[in-house]
Amino acid sequence: MPSSHPCWRRLPVIETTRAVVLARGMGRRMRARDDGATVAPEQARVAETGLKAMIPVGRPFLDYVLAGLADAGYREVCLVIGPEHQSVRERYGTMAMRTRVSFAIQREPLGTADAVLAAEPFTHGEPFLVLNSDNYYPVSVLASLRALDEPGLPAFGRAALVSDGDIPPERIARYALLDIAADGYLRRIVEKPDEATFRTFGDDAYVSMNCWMFSSDIFRACRAIPLSQRGELELPLAVQYAIDEYGARFRTLPVHARVLDLSSRADIAGVTERLRGVEARP
Repeated sequence: MPSSHPCWRRLPVIETTRAVVLARGMGRRMRARDDGATVAPEQARVAETGLKAMIPVGRPFLDYVLAGLADAGYREVCLVIGPEHQSVRERYGTMAMRTRVSFAIQREPLGTADAVLAAEPFTHGEPFLVLNSDNYYPVSVLASLRALDEPGLPAFGRAALVSDGDIPPERIARYALLDIAADGYLRRIVEKPDEATFRTFGDDAYVSMNCWMFSSDIFRACRAIPLSQRGELELPLAVQYAIDEYGARFRTLPVHARVLDLSSRADIAGVTERLRGVEARP
């Protein structure tokens, strides 16, 4: 049951134009050597840094992410980066873009909820989108989130992620599962499900790809949660805390579409091929 905290608010009736891109991760899987992966020398050099968003796949992958946001109508973007990510500042702090880019520094890689907290001053209390820097989401999905008048998220069907996005099934089995109520609102999010839980949800279950529309209320939950077993402040745990303790409601948007996932060196060749011919105008 919700606690006595102030009720979770709907989004104010204003146009949502702000997006927060999480680009601080350590990229451990990307840094790991993979002799079977097909990568060009420059791609391998960037992969060794773990900075997945800057891997060249025609252009730096982040160019495509930012172009997708601009195409979906977002005009202000905050890149959450580490203090060592000077190359990101140098590129996106100087180039002419359709989006206005600013930066938030996450001093230590303490998890996605901590990264969202780093961007709090950027949001100015307004609704904002949160998304990964190593995923390329459909523009239509990003635009649908802008149209919401309440917090929410796309619920991605697993089958399409495998067939259309070429994401390995074993990787999707580790994605957060979404327990959605009959009214379309999120009831529970299961981060890092075990095999038994995965089977319980079934093959037609929906998963989270860490793409969210939030109100400023999410910051309370991000501050309230303890460290996870991995020693991080994790965004799915903050969302579940908000549901359980604040009575938060998150509208789900069922989606059957591909998302390009640039997690490891084995992904680079496929993502490069799928983005071939895609115009990227950040």
